[in-house]
Amino acid sequence: MTIIQLEYFLAVANYGSFSAAAERCFVSQPSLSMQISNLEDELGATLLDRNNKPIIPTEAGQIVLEQAKEAIASFYSVKEKMHNLKGKLTGKLRLGVIPTISPFLMPKFVPEFMKRCPKVTLDIRDMFTADIIDALSRDMIDIAILSGGYQIKIHETKLFNDRLYAYVSPRNPLFGRKSILTEDIDMEQLLILSEGNCLRNQTLKLCKATKDKIKSSYNFANCSLETLMHMVDASSAITIIPEMAIDLIPENKYNQIKPFSNTNAHRKISMAVGHTYVKEAIVNAVKDSMMAVSEGYALSNFLRN
Repeated sequence: MTIIQLEYFLAVANYGSFSAAAERCFVSQPSLSMQISNLEDELGATLLDRNNKPIIPTEAGQIVLEQAKEAIASFYSVKEKMHNLKGKLTGKLRLGVIPTISPFLMPKFVPEFMKRCPKVTLDIRDMFTADIIDALSRDMIDIAILSGGYQIKIHETKLFNDRLYAYVSPRNPLFGRKSILTEDIDMEQLLILSEGNCLRNQTLKLCKATKDKIKSSYNFANCSLETLMHMVDASSAITIIPEMAIDLIPENKYNQIKPFSNTNAHRKISMAVGHTYVKEAIVNAVKDSMMAVSEGYALSNFLRN
């Protein structure tokens, strides 16, 4: 049994096919298939149900799969610890980020991270929360940045709180107020993101509403938060935005941003790390970079003036 055989087996289990696994491992499909067959012969058990599409592990394969993850992580942790000792930060980092964080935080995070880890290649992917959880479990990404506190399938480390505000059209009755109450929001005027966005659920929870109470004339499928803000500007509507989005709003529109006076509205920004990712120094660099760029949002200073 070799670490290569375990890696190939893990790749097939993750991607559901020999061809996709071979492409991911940068090896020919016949070579990958042969290595897995040799592993099955050595263990005396069929590890993959090849008749199923996608291919899935057998009962014996599930047992080997869990042990393979631990073995691979332990194997590479030896090399990683030596790199840490020598101060080397190299390799490729696959980073999954939810869409309501990526456009606001990544332009700040990437330069900060590259200062700390200039030899690390970043592969950044915008992904919904459910896709991030699946990708982490199948070793398709290494680290994720998401709005935490709601996930039970992954281990999260809290980074910071991101306050939530109302973004109000000048034609909305709430525009003239310095702050608003959540119960004053007209649900027929509230624009929210589509299913799959965690900010949608956070907005509904904040307003103590369900999707059945949202009676807006607009229905947005897979649109961005920026699109909702543009729609607010063009109508009499209102939407909920995170503080990190403020940097993209012109100062002449700051009067459309309203804090909530009856609640400490915020979302938790968290980091999750894949089970097989062992590069502790890079994990710490991601965390430190995120913490560094999260300080000093534009609106915080604006509200104090």
